[in-house]
Amino acid sequence: MVYETILYENNDRVAVITLNRPDKYNTIRPPMPDEIDQAIGRANNDRDVRVIVLQGAGKSFCGGFDFSDGLKQFEVYGISADPEQYDPGLDMMTSLNPHAGPTQRFMSIWRSPKPVVVKVQGWCVGGGSEYALLGDIVIAADDARFGTPYSRVWGCHLTGIWIYRLGLTRAKHYALTGESISGKEAAEAGLINFSYPPEQLDAEVAAYVEKLAQIPVTQLAAMKFVTNQVFERMGLEHTARIGPILDGIMRNTPEARQFVRTAQEQGVGAAIEKRDGPFGDYSQGDAAHKPKIY
Repeated sequence: MVYETILYENNDRVAVITLNRPDKYNTIRPPMPDEIDQAIGRANNDRDVRVIVLQGAGKSFCGGFDFSDGLKQFEVYGISADPEQYDPGLDMMTSLNPHAGPTQRFMSIWRSPKPVVVKVQGWCVGGGSEYALLGDIVIAADDARFGTPYSRVWGCHLTGIWIYRLGLTRAKHYALTGESISGKEAAEAGLINFSYPPEQLDAEVAAYVEKLAQIPVTQLAAMKFVTNQVFERMGLEHTARIGPILDGIMRNTPEARQFVRTAQEQGVGAAIEKRDGPFGDYSQGDAAHKPKIY
């Protein structure tokens, strides 16, 4: 199978899915949601595969959704940056459609019977952070940066996975401020499982995956299911349905429309500068707020 935005390979008992838009920080645009969904299904239907690795090519895992080109690439989902074309009913229906909605397609990571180990380096922000955190085991470089800058304008939590991983106190802080957190801080806060110095990341992920691959796949699936169902009873699947609906609304507030107009007229960088400049973080921050590779 040929993919446009990802790579897929089998390494013995391990399937490796790589987001493959390194020159664009592996930002999400069609058909990436569909291709990840297909790749997760492919790995689960392969009897030789026990563990799935999800990673990003190049210097970053994922920079979130790609809102360049006036968002024209998302029209396939019924999403338009033109306020005259915004149809809240269509946006709602698309968000809930498991066969079309981007968020519902990425939920295949959570729903996969086989465990998904996510390797994170560089930026892991916006929608990209949510999709990484849907994995079962998340291992990051100490200097990786997780964040939801959409908290400030043009978006809302899509899956709510930040909430379930962090708990109320920390989840409220990051949801309201959109501040980023390093890989080391994320591990200490319980947002992810482990972090390591960047030069050790590949080896540590490989060693962890090798351990999992020694366990019978049915045992792995049973333990994943019994853990996931607790959080599903706490409403995670429901949150992942209502989140994209709220996201659609927040993409069409007056402030959100101005954000997109700025991106269209002055470039994406100008919109981001206006959004994050007052906070002095993400691309507008100093070295302490960026992965060391930048």
